[in-house]
Amino acid sequence: MSVSHASVHPVEDPPTTDGGGGGGNAPTVRMKDIQGMPGTPGGLALRATQFIFAVTALCVMASTNDFPSVTAFCYLVAAAGLQSLWSLSLAIVDIYALLVMRSLQNYRILSLLTLGDGITSTLTFAAACASAGITVLIDNDLHSCSQNHCLQFETATSMAFISWFFAIPSFLLNFWSLASC
Repeated sequence: MSVSHASVHPVEDPPTTDGGGGGGNAPTVRMKDIQGMPGTPGGLALRATQFIFAVTALCVMASTNDFPSVTAFCYLVAAAGLQSLWSLSLAIVDIYALLVMRSLQNYRILSLLTLGDGITSTLTFAAACASAGITVLIDNDLHSCSQNHCLQFETATSMAFISWFFAIPSFLLNFWSLASC
């Protein structure tokens, strides 16, 4: 009985065209730093803006004497405090990276920044939404703005929303950078 057998033929490696013949690895191409990413002037501007609006929300809400009586307002103070500390610390890191001309496009660094930005922006948004709900309740439904600090509550809530608005691009750019590392 005649059975054909499969045979394996070695295939030669095609010659390289780099001229060196070293067969070395091709250099990897890094994504260009886009303004807003960590370690860029745009990233520093985003961090500074986040910090300013978070601190403003924190100070305006803390300036009222009755914010501790509402849990949502306490949550806003805590979230704005965390957002301001996170933004300030990363603004300092951005300043350092700009001064020493160092790129922050490292997988571990970007993982940490992405995770921190995701957590702080989510907390800030949730706190601003909760505070907005309570503010609308006090103003529109209970009609008791004359006894409360509605203007301060509304100002602090809007500052928290603006801080979140500037935190989202940081998170998205870090996430995009993380995917390209």
